[in-house]
Amino acid sequence: MSAGWQRDFLKTASQSQIERIGRGWLTASEPPQLALPDAWLIWLFMGGRGAGKTRAGAEWVAQRVIEGCRRIALVAPTFGDVREVMMEGPSGLLHVGPTRLRPHYEVSRKRVVWDCGAVGYGFSAEDADGLRGPQFDCAWGDEFAAWKEPQAVLDTLRMGLRLGTRPQLMLTTTPRPIQALKELVAQAKDQTSRIVVSHQSTAGNAAHLAPGFVDAMQASYGRSGLGRQELEGLLVDDPPGALWQRDPLEASRIETAPELDRIVVAVDPPATGGPRADECGIVVAGACGAGVSRRAFVLADLSFGPALPAVWAAAVARGFEAWQADCVIAEANQGGEMVRSVLMAADAGLPIRLVHATRGKHVRAEPIAALYAAGRVRHADRFEALEDQMCAFGAPDGPRSSPDRVDALVWAITDLLMGRGGAPRLRQL
Repeated sequence: MSAGWQRDFLKTASQSQIERIGRGWLTASEPPQLALPDAWLIWLFMGGRGAGKTRAGAEWVAQRVIEGCRRIALVAPTFGDVREVMMEGPSGLLHVGPTRLRPHYEVSRKRVVWDCGAVGYGFSAEDADGLRGPQFDCAWGDEFAAWKEPQAVLDTLRMGLRLGTRPQLMLTTTPRPIQALKELVAQAKDQTSRIVVSHQSTAGNAAHLAPGFVDAMQASYGRSGLGRQELEGLLVDDPPGALWQRDPLEASRIETAPELDRIVVAVDPPATGGPRADECGIVVAGACGAGVSRRAFVLADLSFGPALPAVWAAAVARGFEAWQADCVIAEANQGGEMVRSVLMAADAGLPIRLVHATRGKHVRAEPIAALYAAGRVRHADRFEALEDQMCAFGAPDGPRSSPDRVDALVWAITDLLMGRGGAPRLRQL
């Protein structure tokens, strides 16, 4: 498809055709952002950060309303995402298309309504069963790769697309190599599946981004697997050399952790607190059982940053209290006893154990990866940022930034399954 196809279309299209798409969007968009005329069932649009995925999804829904769709499903990772991104966001449904054709939002009913009678119903991908019963003639799912149970929600959603003469589903997402997304891409190679795929890089939408943003991101991440995924919008599978892989991590996930005899909060503090500082890795994990039957469970990833010492120390203290932990495990290579002082300033009662790395990160992480492979570590939720970092760790082209989340994870699991640890603390029920 040539870059100038929009101009060619405008020369030959009828006024009704142009009205259906919208002249402004037709001239401002890039080819991957516009629906193909084929009789497809699912359109998967993968793009980098800022590639214009939300705008493409909202414009497509607006076009389908003009064509006669009256019941539309709007699905995002959470209902907050439906409202803040798909409906009210700067590229959401309330801000695209001709003003006279835009819908209004009904807060109490969690839906958008067009004057023509079309209704867009918001759904959270956290609840697949919420899509049982309703039926639609089109649907838009945003950030599919971030859905908690992508395959279950997708299956339930597709069964509800049974109205009208041309029910269709558009999925917009920054790709992550989850099984559900990989299967969709594989199915699209079979033309009988009626699944089409388009993709756009962040650079493809540079005209609508802050000056210098694309160059800065390319300089930092352009040659890495993370850059190919987050900037190029490409589906990058497990990179060679990484210590963890996606499919085993997916298989390790459980709904809830059992009763645990120990819980720790592990922290990998940043060396500095300036705006260019690394993240502060903070991971909560627990364990139960004895001997080779002992298992560890990752409970929370509280990592964030950059942040000043007092800020990350307060976050550690809050995590300790919220999870009724037994101990704080803090790496002290960068700050020594100062790390203890900062943590105690946040909460003087914190039981703190400082640990010092005498071997490289990769060497320390290898036995933890082996424990995962043996099925002795489980994740009690989906921790996207942590798992992305785990699946890039050790790869030759992995990100150059410090793997702070992985470091905190390694310290936590080492203490729970390989270290001496400490006596369990009585915890309120």
